Amino acid sequence: MTEIYGEQHRQMQDQFDSRQLADRLAATIVKMAVDDQDAAFISRRDMFFLTSIDHLGRPTVSYKGGDPGFIAIIDEKTLAFPSYDGNGMFLSMGNIASNPQVGLLFIDFTQPRRLRLQGQASVSVDDPLLQQFHGADMIVRVAIDQLWTNCPRYVHRYAPVDASPYVPRPKVKTPLAPWKRLEFVQDVLPAKDADSVEQAGGILSPRDYADLLAKTLPTGSAD
Repeated sequence: MTEIYGEQHRQMQDQFDSRQLADRLAATIVKMAVDDQDAAFISRRDMFFLTSIDHLGRPTVSYKGGDPGFIAIIDEKTLAFPSYDGNGMFLSMGNIASNPQVGLLFIDFTQPRRLRLQGQASVSVDDPLLQQFHGADMIVRVAIDQLWTNCPRYVHRYAPVDASPYVPRPKVKTPLAPWKRLEFVQDVLPAKDADSVEQAGGILSPRDYADLLAKTLPTGSAD
């Protein structure tokens, strides 16, 4: 197992008299592979937070959402998830392409629980799993280094309200993201999006966009 603590952690553990506790936790809760309980927990999630390292060595964090099951457990040492259409910046995917180190944080807000995972990621535009994830542009596979369950006592309890209508789903037309209707991006939109602006309701001014966000966002419609 990769040593989870560095000298900076040890100094703080000694300062707050928690070195023995930290060693006990590392020996009992830190794992190198998912078990059945972990796999079930991860597979039920409809969102997680992804950390990656950018070209300047800075940690970044991104929210990833989908329908439950969009995180696939390939085996006890590997998981995968889709990269859906975004804002075209490809910050997380680009980071992974240059530095595979990632962290994933999974949270259940209804029955508070959280799980942290460290791993080595790769991203592919021709992964066979693309056929499994409707609407995905790329697939990220994560080779698991370590994972452990964290104390959930500071996790606030929230109830789900509605699933995002923008998650790609078979036999459902995915709505165009409202920000892609903003006037200042019209001349640089990819062709696949530019052709959909008029159908989605036309170009928006920044004020129109703000007003739209204050209302209920549109849902997808069956083809």
